[in-house]
Amino acid sequence: MLRSLHMKLVMIMVLLILSLMTVVGAFLINSVMAFYLEDFYTQMSNVFARESLTRDLTTATQGEEDGAQAILDILETYSGELGLNGYSRTLFILDGETGEYLAGNNDDAGKDLSYDSANLTHALATGEDSSSPNMAADYMDVAITLDRGGSSYVIYILDNKTTVNSLISQMFVLILESLVFGLVISILLSFLLSKTMIIPIQRLTEGAMRVAHGDFSRKIQVASRDEIGVLTDTFNDMAGQLQDTLRQVENERNKLDTLFLHMTDGVVAFSHNGEVIHSNPAAEEMLGRTITAEATYEELFGDLLSLEQVLQAPDYLEEERWEGERFLQLLLAPFDRDRQGGVLVVLHDVTQQRKTQDMQREFVANVSHELRTPLTNIRSYAETLSDSAGELPPATEKKFLGVILNESDRMTHIVQDLLTLSRFDSGKDELHLVRFPFDVAVQDLYNAVYMEAQRHDHKMKLRLEPDLPAVVADRERVLQVMMNIVSNSIKYTPNGGHILVSAGREGDRVWMQVDDDGIGIPPKDRPRIFERFYRVDKARSRQSGGTGLGLSIAKEIVDRHEGVLELVDREGPGLSMRMELKIEGPSHV
Repeated sequence: MLRSLHMKLVMIMVLLILSLMTVVGAFLINSVMAFYLEDFYTQMSNVFARESLTRDLTTATQGEEDGAQAILDILETYSGELGLNGYSRTLFILDGETGEYLAGNNDDAGKDLSYDSANLTHALATGEDSSSPNMAADYMDVAITLDRGGSSYVIYILDNKTTVNSLISQMFVLILESLVFGLVISILLSFLLSKTMIIPIQRLTEGAMRVAHGDFSRKIQVASRDEIGVLTDTFNDMAGQLQDTLRQVENERNKLDTLFLHMTDGVVAFSHNGEVIHSNPAAEEMLGRTITAEATYEELFGDLLSLEQVLQAPDYLEEERWEGERFLQLLLAPFDRDRQGGVLVVLHDVTQQRKTQDMQREFVANVSHELRTPLTNIRSYAETLSDSAGELPPATEKKFLGVILNESDRMTHIVQDLLTLSRFDSGKDELHLVRFPFDVAVQDLYNAVYMEAQRHDHKMKLRLEPDLPAVVADRERVLQVMMNIVSNSIKYTPNGGHILVSAGREGDRVWMQVDDDGIGIPPKDRPRIFERFYRVDKARSRQSGGTGLGLSIAKEIVDRHEGVLELVDREGPGLSMRMELKIEGPSHV
């Protein structure tokens, strides 16, 4: 509501009247209060400054018995000049030594007299007159000390400001009435005066809103030739020019918006000076930064080719670069050479293609290497048996044939593991989910590998938390993962080692962990242990019959269960491998 100019003008008038009346009222009230204070102390000073009164007050009559009553009788003759009336302005005669009330024109008030007045306290303490005014106090007082007939007295006159407070109250009511009357008049006048300013501004505002919404059909009527009228006329001219300009800009903008905003490739256009003309969101995302109008070609792509090289190129130029984790292919081409033109840079994100190519090359190389080794061994032993047929001792022939069989089995395992990974990658290998007791599965695993651990003189222990729940998972696949973890622990722990298989529950998951004190895995190799064909110790892995795919398959199985398979940081030698599974199975069930 206060955002309206009309209401702002009204509020200004109201605030002016309020401010004026507040200042005037405060000034009048303070002036009246100051006047009464000055009048009171002037009145007291004039009366008690008379020598005749001082002489009468200090001179005791012969045979006088009550000096306080005599002083009261004398002052009552000046009650008119002192303004004493007994209820608003009261006279007290006090003992100058003890401050005890002796006489006065209001005995009830004398008995309840408060001694917290600064003037009274000063007079009793020092024996000197005290008449210091105090604007903040709700009373006016004066204390006069005197000696009469060998006794000291204090004449204390107290005015409770009843008269001045009554006058101020009446004045305050009068000020409020004047304020209300002034506010009513100011509001009415401000409404009438503001109309002459508001109506032309409202028309201008309505016209501006129509133009803002694209309606240029009507001009705003100029009703006056003052500043608002000149502004209205200027606005009409501006609206006409804006309409023509918008028609031209709209066509160009539609072309550029369609071209840039809907491209998956990044596009950045530069002027012949290297300043950014246009860019699309895809370019900012690929470059990992905001492309502002202050950006230049040298800043963005100067490290690849200079601007002059691109401007002079007969066709387009091609470059590649890494931008963070993205691999970008850039096509740089000049445009509009006849009018100095500029340079257009198109960015293609080929990261995934590059990674896929690298993975394919690495995979083919690994598979070739893994198959070549057993094939070479088979061929070597087969050639030896062929060339030396009948010459080799039977034991040697049997040994060679055993090697050939072992290498054949190894190739079979490699092919089977590759087929398993292939089914995982293609999504054809579905999980057969059932609910089964997790602790029973761990116990079965322990029983299955116990004898193998005994053959290596390992001390193998099983630790299960009580009341482990049944889990929803592919039991055979989970047992395959468990077997791979425990088998690796048995293989890579020197004879006579210690292996602990433990399982438990944590929240909505169950876990199994295998801890050993074997050879472990160096920190530099740990991030890569789940890569296909990756081995920490290739020679020892082959000797133990490993293909380098076991943990890769285990990781794929656990990931498809939306679980976790990881190494656990620990102190000391050995390794800890932990598997976690959701109790209720994967969410895609």
